[in-house]
Amino acid sequence: MGPQAPGEQPKLPIPGVQNIIAVGSGKGGVGKSTVAVNLAITLAKLGYATGLMDADVYGPNVPLMMGIQQTPHAVGQRIQPLEAYGVRLMSMAFLNPGDKPLVWRGPMLNSVIQQFLRNVDWGELDYLIIDLPPGTGDVQLTLIQTTPLTGAVIVTTPSDVALEDARKAVNMFEQVREPVLGIVENMSYLEHNGEKLYIFGKGGGARTAEKMRVPLLGEIPMDPKTREGGDSGKPIATLTEPNAQAALFEKLARTIIERAEASKRQKQRPTITIAD
Repeated sequence: MGPQAPGEQPKLPIPGVQNIIAVGSGKGGVGKSTVAVNLAITLAKLGYATGLMDADVYGPNVPLMMGIQQTPHAVGQRIQPLEAYGVRLMSMAFLNPGDKPLVWRGPMLNSVIQQFLRNVDWGELDYLIIDLPPGTGDVQLTLIQTTPLTGAVIVTTPSDVALEDARKAVNMFEQVREPVLGIVENMSYLEHNGEKLYIFGKGGGARTAEKMRVPLLGEIPMDPKTREGGDSGKPIATLTEPNAQAALFEKLARTIIERAEASKRQKQRPTITIAD
């Protein structure tokens, strides 16, 4: 864990959880939850004990994407996460099922986020993936100011509008001294008749990563099967037969594992103070 600033409250680890990775975005509609879900499933397929915390308070779609219709129960004071595809799951959708909007103020949301982190029986996890709401609001700040993250992954599309907000998300994490593992460019292109169609522009993720001095973790093309998998509760990462899109998520997962390990080594380096 890095040095603590004067007056800053300590960030308390979650017992049993080795790595906490926040998946965020500057704006909605860029496929952040799709990336978080397929990343978590892929990590589980690779043999890592994985949890997925759906903290997207205003659009908690992860249970739908994971094909979960049950509700969790408690044993004593501990909420038992549900499980699908080898991933342990907790979601805001379990507290507000159906189509009713969640009209909660900041303190209530912050309390629930802490409950999800501290009162869910996550068990022993190699990775806890947290699907954040889009933007840079109270939920994100509460999480990153109270929990030691291994790092953050920022999802964007190549469009200038999305990239502008992605830069704000990167800056938010850097301002609170949490490492950004890198940027994922989602919906990079659409392949049609052997030709790549750059619907939202070309190369924006790479240019932004270079400008922000963070790695470009991967470029994920648009694929109808990815959308179908999320809508049906069978994400594309669950496929057992060879699939190009699933292979890209595996490559992304392996890259994030490498970046996470590098981030932990960096945090563990001793701080050297030079006296005047």
